[in-house]
Amino acid sequence: MNTSTSPQTLFKGGEWLIKESNAFDTFTPEDFNEEQLMVKDMCLQFLSSEVLPIVDRIDKMEAGLMPSLMVKAGEQGLLGSSVPESFGGLGKDFITSTLVNEGLGGGYSFSVAIAAHTGIGTLPILYFGTEAQKQKYIPKLASGEWKGAYGLTEPNSGSDALGAKTTAVLSADGKHYILNGQKCWITNGGFADVYTVFAKIDGDKFSTFIVERGMEGFTQGPEEHKMGIKGSSTVQLYFQDCKVPVENLLGEIGKGHIIAFNILNIGRLKLCAAALGGAKMSVNDTVVYAKTREQFKTAIANFGAIKYKLAEMAIRIFASESALYRTSKWVDDKELELAAAGKPFNEALLGAAEEYAVECAILKVHGSEVLDYVVDEGVQVHGGNGFSDEYAASRGYRDSRINRIYEGTNEINRLLTVDMILKRAMKGKLDLMGPAMAVSKELMSIPEFGNDDETAFAKERKAIVNMKKSILMVAGAAVQKLMMKISDEQEILMNIADMAIETFEAESTLLRVMKLADKQGEAAAQLQIDMMRCYLNDAVDKVNKAGKEAINAFATGDEQRMMLLGLKRFTKTEPFNSKDARRRIADKMIAENKYPW
Repeated sequence: MNTSTSPQTLFKGGEWLIKESNAFDTFTPEDFNEEQLMVKDMCLQFLSSEVLPIVDRIDKMEAGLMPSLMVKAGEQGLLGSSVPESFGGLGKDFITSTLVNEGLGGGYSFSVAIAAHTGIGTLPILYFGTEAQKQKYIPKLASGEWKGAYGLTEPNSGSDALGAKTTAVLSADGKHYILNGQKCWITNGGFADVYTVFAKIDGDKFSTFIVERGMEGFTQGPEEHKMGIKGSSTVQLYFQDCKVPVENLLGEIGKGHIIAFNILNIGRLKLCAAALGGAKMSVNDTVVYAKTREQFKTAIANFGAIKYKLAEMAIRIFASESALYRTSKWVDDKELELAAAGKPFNEALLGAAEEYAVECAILKVHGSEVLDYVVDEGVQVHGGNGFSDEYAASRGYRDSRINRIYEGTNEINRLLTVDMILKRAMKGKLDLMGPAMAVSKELMSIPEFGNDDETAFAKERKAIVNMKKSILMVAGAAVQKLMMKISDEQEILMNIADMAIETFEAESTLLRVMKLADKQGEAAAQLQIDMMRCYLNDAVDKVNKAGKEAINAFATGDEQRMMLLGLKRFTKTEPFNSKDARRRIADKMIAENKYPW
């Protein structure tokens, strides 16, 4: 099949759950163009030359060091990849800007600072600001002359962002909003020039303001002492009768939640990209160490237990990468579609990100947990040395942990994944009822035998279809049984979310491999096929386990037995020698001293 001429199918958000995807419609890292690869290489070069040699100085919070690095990044255009040229940026597409986040993701605390600046520090003004606000702030943010930060979290409102207590009252002369309150865990807060701050006008209208350093009544606390990302500035912000000019209201009064939640959709996808960059750097470091560390008169890289760890790191990275760029292309295509329909650039991207909010939540969860796995096993491979600050493994381990907390905790994102899918179904945007009823009908029928599909990857494609049936069966029955009470059954919702996450990641990996095998031939793509089969094999088991836990939590009697039998039918796998596959994957990594895909 000629992939260059096949028609593009743009799924709506969540639609992959009820439809079989076409491998030749997916976008993969092998599809990056020359310019995109150059941009990624520029990011890696910047880290290796400007950041990694001084990470110890960065972690010690050397005065002025982080802001100076951000200025250097701005000089190379790395702060404005997604900013239109009219505001001093590079005006690159969404995939390219995602690549920048991945390319800079291996810079420890620097990665956090730059991601916060280019994301939540810049995008609210770029997408929701007036023309005057954008002209005033965006060019300086894109160049790095000014640094950005974002003030949403408060001591008593983290995941419950709308529970914020910071208030804003219009002054008697109507020229200022008077802010009173406190924000905490503000990344870049110690040196930022521009802050996007959320407060409630008259105590109930959740709104957004642009606050500048030096405004009367605005102060900051000392730097927080943190477990990891020690070189990242994190402070509290205090507003005591802080006078903010009325022209610094961002967006509409009472619509602050639209800004907060839309920016978070983009931030979740970009966090996955940064986590991916960090994971690749960590696994490269671990491979090199495993080859040089000798025990029992041989390099530990020669031991099967170590090869398992190296291969599993690569497998999870490959899966996360496959899902990330599949979704990035969906967002990019949707943005172009909305722009062609006459939407301005800000509404086009925000609309595209909102369309794929489910997938952005999935990516955030999976990407952060892949990074946690990689750095944890990296410490294990390093042994006692991994516990020493003399080795990069300990810094990577500490710095990784925050990713499962910010941009919405992974628990919140799991709950959001299911909640958003169900809401789309109730609004008629996603037809879950039809496919769910078809699965229920299939459970009552006798399984078909024979007429096996002999085409390439037929068994793997069938496994994905059956994983989706498992989700529809469990989710459909849970909603029918629990009705409006389902929102109180968070354990069941997280079980269903885990089923969806594993299915989306496994399908994305399969589609990438199918496309690759079509272009290169199965022999040339053998190691990628190995990774896909290892991931799929484990994903099916995880779907089975999460499905059983959910079913046993709400079903009893004949209904329970019928569903467990159905789950067993839908999560059967063919015998597969994953040990040999992982050894082949690890041997390639050892030969090339890195993650080579």
